[in-house]
This record gives sequence, C-alpha cells and structure tokens, in this order.
Amino acid sequence: MNDKPPSIQEWRDPYDAAIEFRKIERWTWMWDSDVFGVQNPASGEIGYCCVMGRAREHFALAVYLGTDGLEGYLKIQSGEIPPSPTDALHLQKCLMASFEDRGFLRKPDFQVIKTLGLKFRGRNSWPLFRSHRPGYHPWYLTSEEAKYLTLALHQAIDVSLRFKNDPEMLTPPMENQYLVRVPNEEKDGLRWRDEWLEPLPLEKVEIIREPIDANRLEEIKRVISRRQGVWEIDFFYSPEGVREKEERPYYPYVILWVEHYSGHVLNFHLAKPTEWVYEFPEQFLKFIENIKSLPQEILVKKEETFKLLEPIASRLGIKLRRVRRLIALEEAQTGMFEFFIR
Repeated sequence: MNDKPPSIQEWRDPYDAAIEFRKIERWTWMWDSDVFGVQNPASGEIGYCCVMGRAREHFALAVYLGTDGLEGYLKIQSGEIPPSPTDALHLQKCLMASFEDRGFLRKPDFQVIKTLGLKFRGRNSWPLFRSHRPGYHPWYLTSEEAKYLTLALHQAIDVSLRFKNDPEMLTPPMENQYLVRVPNEEKDGLRWRDEWLEPLPLEKVEIIREPIDANRLEEIKRVISRRQGVWEIDFFYSPEGVREKEERPYYPYVILWVEHYSGHVLNFHLAKPTEWVYEFPEQFLKFIENIKSLPQEILVKKEETFKLLEPIASRLGIKLRRVRRLIALEEAQTGMFEFFIR
C-alpha cells in the first residue's frame, strides 16, 4: 500500500462525509451486528461495515478490511476472544471514523481541522480517522485509505437510511451472505448497486520454517546430557509499542519461557512481528546452549509454536505437547502487563 498521506482536499472529503454521517444519529436504530459490505473500487477488496454507538459508549463507523478483518470482528462479537482493549487492538484490521471528545485528538488531527476551517464542540463530536492493523498502533490514514473511507461513509449513509425504513434489508437470503454495495465505473462517475455475496475463503498463513542445522542439533545432544523440568513456551504481543524513526509504531512479540511447576521465568526475547518466526527457533537453541540443559517436556498452546519447535524437539528427544492453557506462563504474562501499566 502507498503510504503517502492525504492532501488537504483528500482530507476535506472524509470530514465532509463524517459530518453528514454524524448529523443523523444512525446508532439510534442500528446495532453493530448489522453488517454490510462496501467494495473498494480501487482494489476490489470488500470492507465490512458496522455502525457503533447503540450502547452510547463508542460512536463510529468501522470498516473491517477483507475476510481476515471480518473474521477478527466476528471473533470479538461471538465472545470467542474476550473483548479486552489489548485483544481488540491486535485483532482489528479496519479503518475507523469515530466521534470523540477533544482530548482524544492529536496535533496532526488539529492541524488538518484548522487548515480546513472546521469547528467542533461538545462530547463525541470531533471526527477522528484511524487505520487499525494487527500488531501495529492505530495510525493516521494514507491517501488511499482516506479515499476509500470516504466512499464507505457515503455508502453507510445510504444503507442506514434504507435500513431505517426496512429493518429486514440486511437479512441474508442464504447463510454466510452479506449485502455488499458494488461500484460500477461510468462516464459520469461511480454507480452503486446491491449484491448478496459470500466473503472470500480465509487465507491461512503458513509457517515457513528455516532449514534445521542437523550438525548443530547433534552437537547439542553430544554436549548436553542433563534433562530436567517441564517448560511452557508461548509468544504474544508486548503491551508497549515501539517506534523506529518516522515509521508506524508496532508492538513486538514477546517470546517467553516459563518453568511449569515453579512459575519461574526462564527467558524472554523481543522480536518484530515480521521476524519472530525466524528468531523463535534460534533463540530457543541459544538458550539451551547457554544453560547447558534440556527440558524433559515442553508445553505449548498455539499451533504455530508447535510447528516451529516440533522438528527441534523430535531431534533432541524432547516431548512436545499442545495444551489448552499454560497456567504458569499466563500468570507471568499478567505480571508483565501489570509492570508495564505501573
């Protein structure tokens, strides 16, 4: 995606659309479960929209991007993932136009508002536009995102007004279908129509493992004979973001090793979300080489962790087992989060 920021005119369009959207409080008759799609004419991707605000807590239009964005939204809605701020942050792949108190805005937001000559007063009245990506801090829109979010706001206005008169219009004729606003490019601009469409199949991300250094593993087996204890190993997003130069802040992965019976933290490592797959096995091998000891058993929760450790564990004769919960590790994770909060 092109990271070029919006021009002032490109900023005016989403602000105008948001102001129009805000005038009629659509959340008074729509729930955030009333989902519909808007196809991006530039990419063909479908964003799944929901109007937030019926609970009078958070007023917004959220546009969940593609099938993976929709999946994250559905996991929170169904209760499969507890809707904590941390979980929501790392599940959401969406663009959001929200209406906030003045204190939620930042200097770049005020600069755009001042340049456009706009004025806002009161609670939940200030438009705020953000891009949400898993593993990254909510950030300012790019030019492409601003254009698409503007279109989504206009189509949300159209759908919500029709929904007010026909509450059954979003009820699908077949299971797993969503009403989608589909654009046609014509001489005088875009023309939109309704279509009932199923989301594209969710693409499963495959873990690509680095080749195993068989000689290194044989050397570890030769040198390290000591085997004791049960380890719990997992990875999760750090609660603290990191920003490098002018790039978008990201949340590194914490790779954590905890002793199962004592709860003692054995080791941890921070890795970029794009690099953790390669660093995970290497950090594991470095750790056992440093302490000159192997566990008798390793407990993991995630499939990704199992796949990365299985070739190493089988060569070293370590029992590897997936479990539903890692009690000791979860307690250590909670303590780590509380430390950051303090």
